Amino acid sequence: MDKIRSQFQRMMNSERYSRFTLQPSENGERHAEVNLSDYAAEGDTAAEAPGSPSFRPAPLHHSRRTVAFVILGTLMVFLGGYLVGFISHHKPKVESDCGPSSTDKIGGMDPGKPSPTLSWKDVSQLLTSKLSSEAFKKTLKDFDKQNRSAGSEEDMSLANKIFDTFKTLGMTPWTDIHYVQLQMPDSQNPNTVYFGSDVIKPVGYLAYSKPGRVEGRLVYGNYGRQKDLDFVQGKVDLKGAVLLLRAGKISFAQQVDNAAKMGASAVLIYLDTEDYKLVTDTELYGHVHLGSGDPYTTGFPSFNHTLFAPTESAGLPKIPAQTITASSATTLLMKIGGPEVETNSDFKGELKSVVYKLGGSQNITVEVNNVLVNKEIHNVFGVIKGFTDPDRYVVLGAQRDAWGRGYTKATVGTSVLIELAKAFQEMVKKDNFRPRRSIIFASWSAGEFGNVGATEWLEGYMSSVDRSVFTYINLDGAVMGQERFIASASPLLYSLIETTMKEVNMPRKSVSIYQAMGGSNWESSVLRTMSVEDPAYPFLAFAGIPSMCFHFIQSNSESYPYYGTGLDNMDHLNYRTSQRTSNVTATAARFAGLMVLRLVHDHLLGLDVSRYYGSITKAVVQVYKRVNQLTQSGQLKDVSPNWLNRARGSYKRAADAITSAIANTDLTDNESCRILNDRIMKVEHSLLSPYVSVVEAPFRHLLLGRGPHTLAAIAETQDMEKLRLHLALATWNLQGCANAMAANVRDIDDEI
Repeated sequence: MDKIRSQFQRMMNSERYSRFTLQPSENGERHAEVNLSDYAAEGDTAAEAPGSPSFRPAPLHHSRRTVAFVILGTLMVFLGGYLVGFISHHKPKVESDCGPSSTDKIGGMDPGKPSPTLSWKDVSQLLTSKLSSEAFKKTLKDFDKQNRSAGSEEDMSLANKIFDTFKTLGMTPWTDIHYVQLQMPDSQNPNTVYFGSDVIKPVGYLAYSKPGRVEGRLVYGNYGRQKDLDFVQGKVDLKGAVLLLRAGKISFAQQVDNAAKMGASAVLIYLDTEDYKLVTDTELYGHVHLGSGDPYTTGFPSFNHTLFAPTESAGLPKIPAQTITASSATTLLMKIGGPEVETNSDFKGELKSVVYKLGGSQNITVEVNNVLVNKEIHNVFGVIKGFTDPDRYVVLGAQRDAWGRGYTKATVGTSVLIELAKAFQEMVKKDNFRPRRSIIFASWSAGEFGNVGATEWLEGYMSSVDRSVFTYINLDGAVMGQERFIASASPLLYSLIETTMKEVNMPRKSVSIYQAMGGSNWESSVLRTMSVEDPAYPFLAFAGIPSMCFHFIQSNSESYPYYGTGLDNMDHLNYRTSQRTSNVTATAARFAGLMVLRLVHDHLLGLDVSRYYGSITKAVVQVYKRVNQLTQSGQLKDVSPNWLNRARGSYKRAADAITSAIANTDLTDNESCRILNDRIMKVEHSLLSPYVSVVEAPFRHLLLGRGPHTLAAIAETQDMEKLRLHLALATWNLQGCANAMAANVRDIDDEI
């Protein structure tokens, strides 16, 4: 064989040859560059030195027998090589792993081939098998603590325990430390309510209330919704009044903000037995910051080394606010006086011995003495790195702090976080699972004060987070019951939610969540608009990251009655799950886990850009009606909503272009999928308004944010000059989103 090779080499060297050189490319990789030799032009002589560019040796002459021998030997070499290669590389045929079937697509988009080693069926069954109710029984017990207030020793102990768990799993954990200002009651100077001879000293409180002492007429304002206060204003003057409100329907922060806008001087909030079937001496805790994060470092993180001057959030309340028990509210309502509410009015609650009246005749004094306390809080992270796109992350998060025990709010979410981390890491280490993208597991602190820990992390690393994190899934309160399923999310995730609902059964039932929640009509039963009190809200409306929260909950209920009280414990949750909390928690973990799995397993991101079109159209229609109404009444001139409508059309064409590109792309090609994923990831972030300050309006999202820049606010504004300005900016915000979805600059839609 060596002789054959030698003969073949001599023969090839006698002919014209090529030079192959390794050249570094612009991206640092090396490639073979082929340079055909430029031999001597006509007239060159053989006297030129061998090795010069023009030197070419004279061809050697071989006998026919030698040539035939060489040719035969060459054929034998190639034939032998082919047989060896065929034998060594031919393996038994295995099941083709082409991702979801044609009936299992996300919003009509085939996610393409997933991992070459494990099919979707393999990995989904593998994950489900690792999330048992028995495992959750132990984890729920391990993370159930008597006290877990933000920044306390117990909070730090839990942080260390989670850090050590991530470290044991080999997840290279790290911490994110912030120094925040949390408002606490003053133990030496308690909050007090004076009403005639009655003196009330509540234990519960509302963080970030404006401190001070206020006196005013006591007025009952139902839930404090705008329509409630408008009704009361027609009966009793609210200017300078102290409003007594019952909790529910809207957040504490919205109740206080509405009251302040109506001229009230203070707010008292209680739990009415009609809404909360609790003992009447239950203390209530919460916060009244109409925003998220540390309200004294708005727009930037609360790092210890920051030297910025304090900037107060515009969402801080301008009046004192305090919670009282139902027993104390009964005392006040029995003496409030004033006109009685109508019998069939929803103003009537169920407090015993109370005739609900609007008041306005008796004075009351509210004294709030809360103080700001500097606290060090730790967010804890672990990561499973992706094998194809490790710089792209899906984040799973849960808060670990609570006002008291916080079993439903914090223990359940933290347990799901830990068990999912264990399951995914075991799949990678032992089961040959290779996620394409990275998974970050995050434990937040100070969530009860308005998502402080999570928001400070976003503010600290916004320049990288908003471009790399493509989805956030929150686990807080994932289990509040077992009979229904509800979720709030970015429209980009609607199709993925639907797909996952079909794959997970309802707790203790043999039907899927999808079937149990109405099948094709699931959206009306399941979806809720994400609001500022949702723990995922800052990720969506502040950072522009597609996000979601979900909950298993009781029938005829939209919330968990024990939140913000000392009754949020294991016994009460067990009662609402018929003593099967660990089973329901395992179901919640499967739902969250399969969503994450789909996002990191498939070539194409499971974010459906077409689902935003319905939300955009609905918002644009409201603006269209408002502008036409003002134009017809003569209040508005020379303003047309047509430009906004054209921007809506641009978004539709951009979404259709992505869908078309998906249909015409080889979804097994990593680079092609990354280009498509880049276009998909731009949608949510591009819906953040670039025209407003994060200090003045941190929730900059055009559709789901808060502030005059949103389409909802434009449809309700009474100021014609502001309408002109914000309509123009909103139009270009939406058009900019459509432009960002284009593959190239030359593909930008210019039909507006």
